[in-house]
Amino acid sequence: MRSFFDTSVLIPVFLEDHEHHERSLKVFVGADRSRDCCAAHSLAEVYATMTRLPGRHRLSGEQVLLFLENIRERLRLVALTGDEYHATIKAAADTGIVGGTIYDALIARCAVKAAADTVYTWNLRHFEQFGAAIAARLKTP
Repeated sequence: MRSFFDTSVLIPVFLEDHEHHERSLKVFVGADRSRDCCAAHSLAEVYATMTRLPGRHRLSGEQVLLFLENIRERLRLVALTGDEYHATIKAAADTGIVGGTIYDALIARCAVKAAADTVYTWNLRHFEQFGAAIAARLKTP
């Protein structure tokens, strides 16, 4: 079974006091790079989010780079081509998807490209709007 990890699952893996830490960590620790993956774009999302957390939770770039290396060790990175980016954005525009939800659309497209059987996410509602091909694969850790 090939699993795909959304950014919403990756971030709690590294934050011990996050409400989803234990369940996210459990599936992440069981991941194997030979079959499991995430969007290459998720590396940027993890970095951006963790270096801008509020107050004492904010991490330095150097700290987050260590987490990114851990992600790269456990998960294969899936990237879209320029044409795939354009087609995904066009499809999103055609269905009325706007704003930051486009990033979820791009991640969903990576999951389809990877032929993932399961897409782990804490944002089920966001991903359900991308159609049956994604909705049938969604699972929380």
